[in-house]
Amino acid sequence: MKILFASTGEKPEVWLPLLKEALPRDELAVVPSKDVDVALVALPPAGTFEKIGRPRLIQSLWMGVEKLLADPTLPRGVPLARTIDPGMVAAMSEMVLACVLDWHRNLYRYRMHQRAGSWQRIGQRMAGDRTIGLLGLGELGSDAARKLVALGFNVAGWSRRPKNIPGAECFTDLAEMLPKSDVVVCLLPLTRDTQGLLDGKTFAAMKRGGCVINLARGGHLVLKDLLDALDSGALSHAYLDVFEREPLPASDPLWRHPGVTLTPHIAALTEPRTALPRVVANIERVRRGEAPRDLVDFEAGY
Repeated sequence: MKILFASTGEKPEVWLPLLKEALPRDELAVVPSKDVDVALVALPPAGTFEKIGRPRLIQSLWMGVEKLLADPTLPRGVPLARTIDPGMVAAMSEMVLACVLDWHRNLYRYRMHQRAGSWQRIGQRMAGDRTIGLLGLGELGSDAARKLVALGFNVAGWSRRPKNIPGAECFTDLAEMLPKSDVVVCLLPLTRDTQGLLDGKTFAAMKRGGCVINLARGGHLVLKDLLDALDSGALSHAYLDVFEREPLPASDPLWRHPGVTLTPHIAALTEPRTALPRVVANIERVRRGEAPRDLVDFEAGY
C-alpha cells in the first residue's frame, strides 16, 4: 500500500524510520497523490486533502481531531481514525496529578511566599478532604480517575454516556457533579456542545475557592469569566495548558496573573514509540479489509 505522511505537527525524521521498519513492504510518501491508500496526518499542509482523492483511511496521529473536522476539504465518507496513544494517556494523567497535587499541597502559594521571602505555613488537608471533578471520562479521563482514586482523592466524573469506574462517582448531569468539586479538570474533546463550557456558571457551581485545570483546548474556557472568578475569590487558582491563540503572546497579561499557572501546551504529546503500534494495527486492518479502530463519530465531533 502507499502510505502518505503529511504533518506539520509531527516530525517526519522521527516517524518515517519507525514506519519503514514496521511496514517494510509498503511505500512511504511525503508528497500527496491520488493513489494514496492511507494518509497519516497531524496538522497536514494546506491542500493535502484536495490532492489525495479518497484514500481507504485517514489516520490522525493525534487524539484531538477538531481541526481536521473543521477543514472543508476533508473528504467525507472516508474513515477517519484517532490515535489512542498509551504514552499520551500516561503523560496526561501525570499532568493531571501534578496540577492537582500542586494545588492540594499549596505549592503554588509557597512559590509566592518564596519570592516574597516569607516563612509561612499553610494548613494541611488530606486527599480524602478533596473531590476532583473530571470533565470527560474517555481514555484520558478514565485513566486519570483511577490514579487519583489510588492516591486517596474523592473522584467525580462527568461524561455524555454513563460510565463505571471503580472508586469514582460518575455523572451524566453536570449540574449534579459540579457542587461536589473542589477541582475541575477539563479533558474533553472540543465540540459545539463543549465550547465555552468552563464559564462563570460552571465556576459558580463549584465549591468556593476551588481550582480549574484546563488541559484540553483553549476553546473550552471563557477567559473573562475565569479572571472574574479568580479576582472575586470564587476560584483560588487555575492551571492552563491550552489557549485559543498559540503561542500565547508574551504581552498577554495571563503570563503575569498571580492566580494562573501556565504551560505551553505540553500536558501530553503523542509519543511515537507507543503510538506506532496503534497506527500500524489500523493500517493492517485496512489491508485485511477490516474496519479500522478508534473511528471518529462525525456527528459527535470526536
